[in-house]
Amino acid sequence: MKCFFLIFTAIFIYSCSHNQYASTNKSYKKKAKAYGKILARYPVEDTVEYAGFVGTTNFSMRRPNFVVIHHTAQNSCEQTLKTFTMPSTQVSAHYVICKDGSVHHMLNDLLRAHHAGVAKWGNNSDINSSSIGIEIDNNGFEPFTDEQVQSLLTLLDRLKKAYNIPTPNFIGHADIAPGRKVDPNRNFPWQQLAEKGFGCWFDTTGIEVPPDFNSLQALRLIGYNIQKPDAAVSSFKLHFVPADSTTLITEEEKKILISLQKKYE
Repeated sequence: MKCFFLIFTAIFIYSCSHNQYASTNKSYKKKAKAYGKILARYPVEDTVEYAGFVGTTNFSMRRPNFVVIHHTAQNSCEQTLKTFTMPSTQVSAHYVICKDGSVHHMLNDLLRAHHAGVAKWGNNSDINSSSIGIEIDNNGFEPFTDEQVQSLLTLLDRLKKAYNIPTPNFIGHADIAPGRKVDPNRNFPWQQLAEKGFGCWFDTTGIEVPPDFNSLQALRLIGYNIQKPDAAVSSFKLHFVPADSTTLITEEEKKILISLQKKYE
């Protein structure tokens, strides 16, 4: 079990220029060591009568399968870093990208961050357990800087290659929490990301809408939770048709749904 201990204690520590986070880095290291010790103690004593523990040789670490992108809804990168290093907030992310493009790595990719909250995408209702959370410094209304976008693209490329994350599984917080979250905001360049292989985009060329086309079912097949239909439509438009803030699906938007449905299948 020594390998588990080493894996969970291999952490990202800021350089000496980040001394203001020395105490939280120490707390991180202590908690990671505690997880390693828990794994090292297995198998544990319990009330079940086993024939014995026979350790399999065929296993691996759980790996992330989604990337969820957020905006911080705060006024500075430092404010967000403080929020994510206060135990009382109970919120976190794996990465924070500041306006100047600098990237703060806050949690090992293989550990579970508290970034998605109550969320659902397709049949997955425990997004935190299968995703990496990336927060981009943005108050929710402003454009994202070129430096942020370039750093994000570099990071996404590394994550996609490292964990073989499927192209459709790069999504936004609003996608997985319709009606509850609206991040990243309407200024986020989803099409630019999709062109690089991080998420899907649409092509409505030659698409015709069948008379019996069901927009809500299309949203569900893409991954949206349609329990609150208007919220699902709003989240879809925030991602794919940001100029339209209504909850009415137009004929052209039905074509978009048909195109996306094929990509998310």
